[in-house]
Amino acid sequence: MPRPEVLDKIKEAEQEADDIVAEAEQDREERLAEAREEAEEIRETAREEAEAAAHERLEEAREEIEAERDALIEAGTSAREELEQQAAGQEDEVVEYVTDLFEEAVHAQT
Repeated sequence: MPRPEVLDKIKEAEQEADDIVAEAEQDREERLAEAREEAEEIRETAREEAEAAAHERLEEAREEIEAERDALIEAGTSAREELEQQAAGQEDEVVEYVTDLFEEAVHAQT
């Protein structure tokens, strides 16, 4: 093979190699961009899921607090009603006791 043909073949091979390398670099850049985009989507999904889970836990905690509050109010109401009933049952005794004290005070002054 004559020298100019060999030189042309070498140049063609080098050009092909450069093209292959450029194509590989472009493919690499595209893959990196896709991977970064996918990673960002995964992070965004994870963030949204974490926010949803936190919101759900907060809502559950609020519901528990509301239930405890209602239970405390109910217990307090029951205790108050019981005390009112006990006091109502002792009205006659209290009136008699106070009357006795008054009568003793009046007799003590005379």
